[in-house]
Amino acid sequence: MANPGRLSSAVTPTTSKTPPGATAAPRPRRRIFADLTPLRTSPDYRRLWIGNTISWAGQAMTALAVSLQVYDITHSSFSVGLVGLFSLVPLVVFGLYGGAVADTVDRRTLGLYSAAGAAALSVALATAALLGFHRVWFLYAVVALQSVCGALNSPARSAMIPKLLPPEQLPAANALTSLTTTFGATVGPMLGGLIAGRWGYEAAYLIDVAAFTAALYAMWRLPSMRPERGGDERGRASVLDGLRFLGTRPNIRMTFFTDMCAMVLAHPRSLFPAVAVLWYGGDARTVGLLAAAPAVGALLGGLLSGWQGRIRRHGLAILLSVAAWGLAIAVFGLTRNLWLGLFFLALAGCADTVSMVFRSTMLQAATPDEMRGRLQGVFIVVVAGGPRLGEFLAGAAADLTSPTVAVTGGGLACVAALAVLAARWPAFARYDARSPQA
Repeated sequence: MANPGRLSSAVTPTTSKTPPGATAAPRPRRRIFADLTPLRTSPDYRRLWIGNTISWAGQAMTALAVSLQVYDITHSSFSVGLVGLFSLVPLVVFGLYGGAVADTVDRRTLGLYSAAGAAALSVALATAALLGFHRVWFLYAVVALQSVCGALNSPARSAMIPKLLPPEQLPAANALTSLTTTFGATVGPMLGGLIAGRWGYEAAYLIDVAAFTAALYAMWRLPSMRPERGGDERGRASVLDGLRFLGTRPNIRMTFFTDMCAMVLAHPRSLFPAVAVLWYGGDARTVGLLAAAPAVGALLGGLLSGWQGRIRRHGLAILLSVAAWGLAIAVFGLTRNLWLGLFFLALAGCADTVSMVFRSTMLQAATPDEMRGRLQGVFIVVVAGGPRLGEFLAGAAADLTSPTVAVTGGGLACVAALAVLAARWPAFARYDARSPQA
């Protein structure tokens, strides 16, 4: 991938109003590791980040425990797969509505109540396990309701960040968010399997309840977070207004389109079992390594994110990082050495983190406060739905051709689609964070 540090020359610090509770940001300096300035300057953001990191790991632990419990009851992989479906559908359906709600009410209150609802559902899981009430339909229902809570909580929480930090600290904050999600995705399942196997499912659920207290405390300590201008009180109309706004903002639309290029056209996770056997002569452990490699790369991308605060050409950075994802996936499809394949998957994960940081920053900085919740809702739908659609397309392409054609072809298709988008909207590559234009 091209050196992102060359995307801009020396930068004059952005002049901005410092949010309440945050001290003025120091002049940007060269960094290698993650920029911790947002954690130092804003106590509210620090509490929110710590609480989210702890609760995210707890939720990932519960997600694995639920899957294990469903399999223990049914001995059916199909039944376990339905857990993901019951989680995805409410997240997509309520993601847009949750964003509309976040633009009409106090976001602190919405975040507090939705987090409390998710915690109560973990209590219900633990209580049912303790009482020996093992019913698959109950687990599916709780998972669906947890997804609804997440669809309400995430837009509200994301829309709070620009109110807590000055614009020049948003890339660092989004890099820290990537560390939160990667930490939860790696540590949570490991702890969930260990704890559920040793002390039972109820222990995993109760630990998740305890983890939620950190997020609840952080939300409770926040000041009021009402939108600057109240949105339409009609939930449906508010959603449509958000989509109409998105239709008139090409740079924000491009952040979604570029992510879809990567996640829909070049997302080969569903092929890992076949790849492990056909390419590497491996087994389930090989599949685990393939699945973990992008997360490892994403973690490294977050840890080594200090340079991102110096970049102002965010659109160009997104184009380069998504192209790097597509090329890494394409080359992975040609490898027959396991360690080389893991390297390119890790490189793809790192590139995805870079893209996520700048996409999130553009969405937060170039969107007016009264629209942030709704566009964060769209973001949730794209992030949740894109990879699932990509896995389906990769599986279908592999059945019609071969895993090699599906993986390498998907990576090249990602790069080709990205080139078409860049040619169609050339202003995206010129986007400058010092004067954000949606």
